[in-house]
Amino acid sequence: MKKSVGIIGANGYTGSELVRLLAFHPNIELKFLYSRSNSGVKISDLYPDLDSVCDLVLENTLRPVDILFLCLPHKESQNWLNDNSVSDETLIIDLGNDFRLAGQFKNRNFIYGLSEIYFNEIKESKSIANPGCFATAIQLALLPLAKENLLKDIYTTGITGSTGAGQSLQPTTHFTWRNDNISAYKTLNHQHVDEILKQVNSLNNEEVELNFVPWRGDFARGIFTSSIIGCDLELEKIDELYKDFYKDSPFVKVLEKSIDMKQVINTNFCVIQIEKQGNKIAVHSAIDNLLKGASGQAVQNMNIAKGWEQNLGLNLKSLAF
Repeated sequence: MKKSVGIIGANGYTGSELVRLLAFHPNIELKFLYSRSNSGVKISDLYPDLDSVCDLVLENTLRPVDILFLCLPHKESQNWLNDNSVSDETLIIDLGNDFRLAGQFKNRNFIYGLSEIYFNEIKESKSIANPGCFATAIQLALLPLAKENLLKDIYTTGITGSTGAGQSLQPTTHFTWRNDNISAYKTLNHQHVDEILKQVNSLNNEEVELNFVPWRGDFARGIFTSSIIGCDLELEKIDELYKDFYKDSPFVKVLEKSIDMKQVINTNFCVIQIEKQGNKIAVHSAIDNLLKGASGQAVQNMNIAKGWEQNLGLNLKSLAF
Protein backbone atom coordinates (compact mmCIF):
# COMPACT_ATOMS: atom_id res chain seq x y z
CA MET A 1 0.00 0.00 0.00
CA LYS A 2 1.26 3.45 -0.90
CA LYS A 3 2.36 5.84 1.87
CA SER A 4 0.60 9.19 2.15
CA VAL A 5 2.71 12.35 2.00
CA GLY A 6 2.18 15.99 2.90
CA ILE A 7 4.51 18.88 2.04
CA ILE A 8 4.57 21.95 4.27
CA GLY A 9 5.80 24.95 2.27
CA ALA A 10 5.14 23.31 -1.10
CA ASN A 11 5.16 26.68 -2.88
CA GLY A 12 8.95 27.16 -2.53
CA TYR A 13 11.77 25.79 -4.65
CA THR A 14 12.50 22.73 -2.48
CA GLY A 15 8.79 22.03 -2.01
CA SER A 16 8.03 22.16 -5.72
CA GLU A 17 11.06 19.92 -6.44
CA LEU A 18 9.59 17.40 -3.99
CA VAL A 19 6.28 17.52 -5.86
CA ARG A 20 8.13 16.77 -9.11
CA LEU A 21 10.02 13.82 -7.57
CA LEU A 22 7.22 12.31 -5.51
CA ALA A 23 4.65 12.49 -8.31
CA PHE A 24 6.58 9.66 -9.99
CA HIS A 25 7.55 7.75 -6.84
CA PRO A 26 5.93 4.27 -7.01
CA ASN A 27 5.37 3.97 -3.24
CA ILE A 28 3.97 7.44 -2.61
CA GLU A 29 0.61 9.20 -2.79
CA LEU A 30 0.68 12.99 -2.46
CA LYS A 31 -2.18 13.75 -0.09
CA PHE A 32 -1.85 17.51 0.43
CA LEU A 33 0.34 20.52 -0.33
CA TYR A 34 0.40 23.15 2.43
CA SER A 35 1.02 26.86 1.96
CA ARG A 36 -0.12 29.81 4.03
CA SER A 37 0.74 32.46 1.43
CA ASN A 38 -0.70 30.70 -1.63
CA SER A 39 -3.65 28.77 -0.20
CA GLY A 40 -6.29 28.09 -2.85
CA VAL A 41 -3.81 28.32 -5.74
CA LYS A 42 -3.12 25.33 -7.96
CA ILE A 43 0.54 24.26 -7.69
CA SER A 44 0.84 24.17 -11.49
CA ASP A 45 -0.29 27.82 -11.64
CA LEU A 46 2.83 28.70 -9.65
CA TYR A 47 5.07 26.23 -11.48
CA PRO A 48 3.81 25.58 -15.04
CA ASP A 49 6.35 22.74 -15.43
CA LEU A 50 4.13 20.77 -13.01
CA ASP A 51 1.03 21.16 -15.20
CA SER A 52 1.16 17.56 -16.45
CA VAL A 53 2.58 16.26 -13.17
CA CYS A 54 0.31 17.36 -10.30
CA ASP A 55 -3.15 18.98 -10.17
CA LEU A 56 -3.29 19.52 -6.38
CA VAL A 57 -4.39 22.86 -4.95
CA LEU A 58 -2.34 24.43 -2.16
CA GLU A 59 -4.18 24.58 1.17
CA ASN A 60 -3.49 25.60 4.76
CA THR A 61 -5.08 22.55 6.38
CA LEU A 62 -2.92 19.88 8.02
CA ARG A 63 -4.05 16.33 7.30
CA PRO A 64 -2.83 13.05 8.87
CA VAL A 65 -0.13 11.43 6.70
CA ASP A 66 2.55 8.78 6.95
CA ILE A 67 5.34 11.14 5.86
CA LEU A 68 5.63 14.90 6.30
CA PHE A 69 8.23 17.11 4.61
CA LEU A 70 8.92 20.54 6.11
CA CYS A 71 10.12 22.94 3.38
CA LEU A 72 9.91 26.13 5.39
CA PRO A 73 12.36 29.05 5.59
CA HIS A 74 15.19 28.51 8.04
CA LYS A 75 14.23 28.83 11.73
CA GLU A 76 10.52 28.34 11.00
CA SER A 77 10.17 24.55 11.28
CA GLN A 78 10.35 24.60 15.08
CA ASN A 79 7.70 27.32 15.27
CA TRP A 80 5.44 25.37 12.90
CA LEU A 81 5.80 22.17 14.92
CA ASN A 82 5.02 24.10 18.10
CA ASP A 83 1.79 25.37 16.54
CA ASN A 84 0.65 22.11 14.92
CA SER A 85 0.09 18.61 16.23
CA VAL A 86 1.77 15.77 14.27
CA SER A 87 1.44 12.09 15.16
CA ASP A 88 4.49 10.47 16.74
CA GLU A 89 4.18 7.77 14.06
CA THR A 90 4.59 10.26 11.22
CA LEU A 91 8.03 10.39 9.60
CA ILE A 92 9.14 14.04 9.57
CA ILE A 93 11.93 15.21 7.27
CA ASP A 94 12.92 18.84 7.83
CA LEU A 95 14.70 20.59 4.96
CA GLY A 96 15.39 23.71 7.06
CA ASN A 97 18.30 24.21 9.44
CA ASP A 98 16.39 24.12 12.74
CA PHE A 99 17.58 20.68 13.88
CA ARG A 100 20.90 20.14 12.09
CA LEU A 101 23.07 21.12 15.07
CA ALA A 102 20.76 20.27 17.97
CA GLY A 103 18.29 17.53 17.11
CA GLN A 104 16.22 17.25 20.27
CA PHE A 105 12.71 18.71 19.99
CA LYS A 106 10.02 17.68 22.49
CA ASN A 107 9.80 13.88 22.18
CA ARG A 108 11.58 13.76 18.82
CA ASN A 109 15.29 13.34 18.21
CA PHE A 110 16.20 14.54 14.72
CA ILE A 111 18.94 12.47 13.09
CA TYR A 112 21.33 14.32 10.81
CA GLY A 113 20.37 13.11 7.34
CA LEU A 114 23.73 12.53 5.65
CA SER A 115 23.21 8.90 4.72
CA GLU A 116 26.83 8.36 3.72
CA ILE A 117 27.74 8.31 7.43
CA TYR A 118 24.40 7.94 9.27
CA PHE A 119 22.61 5.31 7.19
CA ASN A 120 21.81 3.01 10.14
CA GLU A 121 20.54 5.86 12.31
CA ILE A 122 18.33 7.21 9.51
CA LYS A 123 16.95 3.73 8.91
CA GLU A 124 15.58 3.61 12.46
CA SER A 125 14.44 7.24 12.73
CA LYS A 126 11.10 9.04 12.44
CA SER A 127 12.71 12.51 12.58
CA ILE A 128 15.39 13.54 10.09
CA ALA A 129 17.21 16.86 9.68
CA ASN A 130 18.17 17.15 6.03
CA PRO A 131 21.69 18.62 5.55
CA GLY A 132 22.32 21.99 3.92
CA CYS A 133 23.37 22.24 0.28
CA PHE A 134 26.90 23.62 0.69
CA ALA A 135 27.28 21.42 3.78
CA THR A 136 26.49 18.32 1.73
CA ALA A 137 28.93 19.11 -1.08
CA ILE A 138 31.78 20.07 1.25
CA GLN A 139 31.31 17.24 3.75
CA LEU A 140 31.26 14.60 1.02
CA ALA A 141 34.55 16.07 -0.21
CA LEU A 142 36.16 15.92 3.26
CA LEU A 143 34.78 12.96 5.20
CA PRO A 144 37.10 10.23 3.80
CA LEU A 145 40.11 12.29 4.91
CA ALA A 146 38.52 12.98 8.31
CA LYS A 147 38.02 9.26 8.88
CA GLU A 148 41.79 8.77 8.44
CA ASN A 149 42.60 11.79 10.67
CA LEU A 150 44.22 13.58 7.74
CA LEU A 151 42.53 16.97 8.13
CA LYS A 152 43.99 20.09 9.70
CA ASP A 153 43.40 23.49 8.13
CA ILE A 154 40.99 23.50 5.18
CA TYR A 155 40.57 26.27 2.61
CA THR A 156 37.39 25.94 0.57
CA THR A 157 35.73 27.98 -2.15
CA GLY A 158 32.30 27.17 -3.53
CA ILE A 159 29.90 28.65 -6.05
CA THR A 160 26.11 28.22 -6.02
CA GLY A 161 23.17 29.09 -8.27
CA SER A 162 20.46 31.64 -7.55
CA THR A 163 17.94 29.00 -6.38
CA GLY A 164 20.15 28.53 -3.31
CA ALA A 165 18.90 31.91 -2.09
CA GLY A 166 15.27 30.74 -2.04
CA GLN A 167 12.22 32.02 -3.87
CA SER A 168 11.86 35.39 -2.13
CA LEU A 169 13.15 38.16 -4.37
CA GLN A 170 16.30 39.94 -3.18
CA PRO A 171 18.57 42.51 -4.86
CA THR A 172 21.19 39.82 -5.57
CA THR A 173 18.67 37.43 -7.18
CA HIS A 174 17.43 39.85 -9.87
CA PHE A 175 18.37 38.66 -13.37
CA THR A 176 19.93 42.04 -14.14
CA TRP A 177 22.27 41.67 -11.14
CA ARG A 178 23.09 37.97 -11.50
CA ASN A 179 23.57 37.92 -15.27
CA ASP A 180 27.29 38.01 -16.22
CA ASN A 181 28.12 38.65 -12.58
CA ILE A 182 29.77 36.89 -9.65
CA SER A 183 30.40 37.87 -6.03
CA ALA A 184 31.55 36.48 -2.70
CA TYR A 185 29.16 36.52 0.27
CA LYS A 186 29.25 35.54 3.94
CA THR A 187 33.03 35.21 3.62
CA LEU A 188 34.43 32.97 6.41
CA ASN A 189 31.04 33.25 8.13
CA HIS A 190 28.63 31.02 6.23
CA GLN A 191 25.88 29.34 8.28
CA HIS A 192 26.91 25.86 7.06
CA VAL A 193 30.42 26.01 8.56
CA ASP A 194 29.31 24.86 12.04
CA GLU A 195 27.23 22.10 10.48
CA ILE A 196 30.21 20.87 8.45
CA LEU A 197 32.66 21.01 11.35
CA LYS A 198 30.32 19.11 13.66
CA GLN A 199 30.38 16.08 11.37
CA VAL A 200 34.01 16.39 10.26
CA ASN A 201 35.27 16.74 13.83
CA SER A 202 33.23 13.72 14.90
CA LEU A 203 35.46 11.61 12.64
CA ASN A 204 38.78 13.48 12.80
CA ASN A 205 40.92 13.00 15.93
CA GLU A 206 41.78 16.69 16.28
CA GLU A 207 39.57 19.68 15.62
CA VAL A 208 40.05 21.29 12.24
CA GLU A 209 39.56 24.83 10.96
CA LEU A 210 37.47 25.46 7.87
CA ASN A 211 38.08 28.68 5.94
CA PHE A 212 35.16 28.89 3.52
CA VAL A 213 34.46 31.55 0.89
CA PRO A 214 31.11 31.02 -0.91
CA TRP A 215 30.31 32.66 -4.25
CA ARG A 216 27.08 33.62 -6.02
CA GLY A 217 27.01 32.32 -9.59
CA ASP A 218 25.13 33.59 -12.64
CA PHE A 219 23.17 30.35 -13.12
CA ALA A 220 20.00 28.91 -11.58
CA ARG A 221 21.05 25.67 -9.93
CA GLY A 222 24.14 23.70 -8.94
CA ILE A 223 27.10 23.85 -6.55
CA PHE A 224 30.80 23.38 -7.26
CA THR A 225 33.33 23.40 -4.41
CA SER A 226 37.12 23.10 -4.18
CA SER A 227 38.92 22.36 -0.92
CA ILE A 228 42.70 22.78 -0.54
CA ILE A 229 44.27 20.51 2.08
CA GLY A 230 47.82 19.52 3.02
CA CYS A 231 48.36 15.79 2.42
CA ASP A 232 51.51 13.66 1.96
CA LEU A 233 49.75 10.57 0.59
CA GLU A 234 50.19 9.64 -3.07
CA LEU A 235 47.25 10.57 -5.30
CA GLU A 236 46.58 6.93 -6.16
CA LYS A 237 46.32 6.09 -2.45
CA ILE A 238 43.94 9.02 -1.85
CA ASP A 239 41.70 7.92 -4.72
CA GLU A 240 41.58 4.40 -3.26
CA LEU A 241 40.71 5.82 0.15
CA TYR A 242 37.76 7.79 -1.30
CA LYS A 243 36.45 4.93 -3.43
CA ASP A 244 36.56 2.58 -0.45
CA PHE A 245 34.77 5.09 1.79
CA TYR A 246 31.93 5.51 -0.74
CA LYS A 247 31.73 1.93 -2.03
CA ASP A 248 28.25 1.49 -0.50
CA SER A 249 27.01 5.01 -1.37
CA PRO A 250 25.01 4.82 -4.61
CA PHE A 251 24.86 8.58 -5.15
CA VAL A 252 28.54 9.46 -4.71
CA LYS A 253 30.96 8.96 -7.60
CA VAL A 254 34.73 9.42 -7.24
CA LEU A 255 36.18 10.18 -10.67
CA GLU A 256 39.75 10.49 -11.89
CA LYS A 257 38.93 12.78 -14.82
CA SER A 258 37.95 16.43 -14.44
CA ILE A 259 34.42 17.02 -13.19
CA ASP A 260 31.95 19.76 -14.02
CA MET A 261 28.63 20.89 -12.61
CA LYS A 262 26.52 19.80 -15.60
CA GLN A 263 27.33 16.18 -14.75
CA VAL A 264 25.02 16.40 -11.72
CA ILE A 265 22.34 18.98 -12.61
CA ASN A 266 18.89 17.37 -12.35
CA THR A 267 20.31 14.36 -10.45
CA ASN A 268 20.83 13.26 -6.86
CA PHE A 269 24.52 12.53 -7.48
CA CYS A 270 27.63 14.06 -6.00
CA VAL A 271 30.77 13.74 -8.12
CA ILE A 272 34.21 14.11 -6.58
CA GLN A 273 37.66 14.52 -8.13
CA ILE A 274 41.04 14.93 -6.43
CA GLU A 275 44.14 16.66 -7.81
CA LYS A 276 47.60 16.83 -6.21
CA GLN A 277 50.60 19.16 -6.49
CA GLY A 278 53.48 18.72 -4.06
CA ASN A 279 52.04 18.17 -0.59
CA LYS A 280 48.71 19.88 -1.38
CA ILE A 281 45.54 18.29 -2.72
CA ALA A 282 42.46 19.94 -4.20
CA VAL A 283 39.24 18.03 -3.65
CA HIS A 284 36.50 19.13 -6.04
CA SER A 285 32.84 18.23 -5.54
CA ALA A 286 29.68 19.07 -7.48
CA ILE A 287 25.98 18.60 -6.69
CA ASP A 288 22.60 19.95 -7.71
CA ASN A 289 21.73 22.20 -4.77
CA LEU A 290 17.98 21.48 -5.12
CA LEU A 291 18.39 17.69 -5.37
CA LYS A 292 21.37 16.12 -3.55
CA GLY A 293 21.56 19.42 -1.66
CA ALA A 294 17.88 19.42 -0.67
CA SER A 295 14.83 17.63 -2.09
CA GLY A 296 16.58 14.66 -3.70
CA GLN A 297 18.48 13.92 -0.52
CA ALA A 298 15.20 14.22 1.42
CA VAL A 299 13.62 11.57 -0.82
CA GLN A 300 16.73 9.41 -0.41
CA ASN A 301 16.38 9.72 3.38
CA MET A 302 12.69 8.85 3.16
CA ASN A 303 13.54 5.74 1.15
CA ILE A 304 16.10 4.65 3.75
CA ALA A 305 13.76 5.30 6.70
CA LYS A 306 11.01 3.27 5.01
CA GLY A 307 13.31 0.40 4.08
CA TRP A 308 13.07 1.02 0.33
CA GLU A 309 15.85 1.09 -2.24
CA GLN A 310 17.75 4.37 -1.97
CA ASN A 311 17.34 5.23 -5.66
CA LEU A 312 13.56 4.77 -5.73
CA GLY A 313 12.11 7.77 -7.55
CA LEU A 314 15.61 9.19 -8.06
CA ASN A 315 16.74 7.60 -11.33
CA LEU A 316 17.38 10.92 -13.03
CA LYS A 317 19.70 11.79 -15.90
CA SER A 318 21.84 14.92 -15.85
CA LEU A 319 21.20 17.76 -18.31
CA ALA A 320 24.17 17.96 -20.70
CA PHE A 321 22.82 20.97 -22.61
